[in-house]
Amino acid sequence: MNKIGKIYVVGIGPGNREHMTFHAKSAIDKSDIIVGYKTYIDLLEDMIKDKEVASSGMKKEIERCIEALEYAKQGKVVSLVSSGDSGVYGMAGIMLEVVLKDKSDIEVEVVPGVTAANAAAASLGAPIMHDYVTISLSDLLTDWSLIEKRLHCAGDGDFVVCLYNPKSKGRQQQIEIAREILLKYKSENTVVGIVRNAKRAGESVTVTTLGDMLKYEINMFTTVIVGNSNTYSVKEMMITPRGYKL
Repeated sequence: MNKIGKIYVVGIGPGNREHMTFHAKSAIDKSDIIVGYKTYIDLLEDMIKDKEVASSGMKKEIERCIEALEYAKQGKVVSLVSSGDSGVYGMAGIMLEVVLKDKSDIEVEVVPGVTAANAAAASLGAPIMHDYVTISLSDLLTDWSLIEKRLHCAGDGDFVVCLYNPKSKGRQQQIEIAREILLKYKSENTVVGIVRNAKRAGESVTVTTLGDMLKYEINMFTTVIVGNSNTYSVKEMMITPRGYKL
């Protein structure tokens, strides 16, 4: 009887092992082969020494999903790994679409993980205690005009705004434009948290303001959290009140 394959789409969290869920570790332990972006595979090196590994570089997301499906069709249990939560700017949606397009009956289980926004927020204190949005400033897959529209909506709604992919070598201006848009709705004194390498080696945390945020280093490993009109800072922490009467 042929072995039935399965695909786990695993969110491995921000990087440090203590922030990986028990379920994520269990799925990886059960798997015959681990598929993923090389940087994320490297984070798991000590966990997967006895596993078959298939790693690849950036912009190979669809290829990784097709590869994972082919391994599963061979009867292998596969972990397709993704940083943070696999369903938040991760691999879960692509994997499900690939399986549906293939008309395959291979089981896909999405394993949640700690997101970059959650990790950065924890390092800052409690900045997302009230309604918040996450907006990626990467325009590789989304038209910049739509990203700008979403920034306007978030600012007008007084949301706390978590900015993913704020800056890279090829994208220097987007964070500046995002700030200009948010300043149409938010005060220059709005509290902003800048977290680089959240919950992994080399973490750096800065609490500043919307007026001053561009004075600090922001790169592709950074999550930026812009507070709402009630967010305040104390002892290098951000707090967004939920509304409880103390």
